[in-house]
Amino acid sequence: MAKCNNCGKGSQRAANRSHAKNKTLRRQKPNLQKIEGEMICSSCRRTIAKNMATATT
Repeated sequence: MAKCNNCGKGSQRAANRSHAKNKTLRRQKPNLQKIEGEMICSSCRRTIAKNMATATT
């Protein structure tokens, strides 16, 4: 199971629902990206970029 190395965010369970209200279980995976050899989710990547931008100004 893939997890973010920064915040620990992992996959969640969700359900596909048809018009007949049939429930099919599936997984929602986080948007992980490999940055500098680490798997980081996109929300952490944006936060890191924001903190770096404010630190330089």
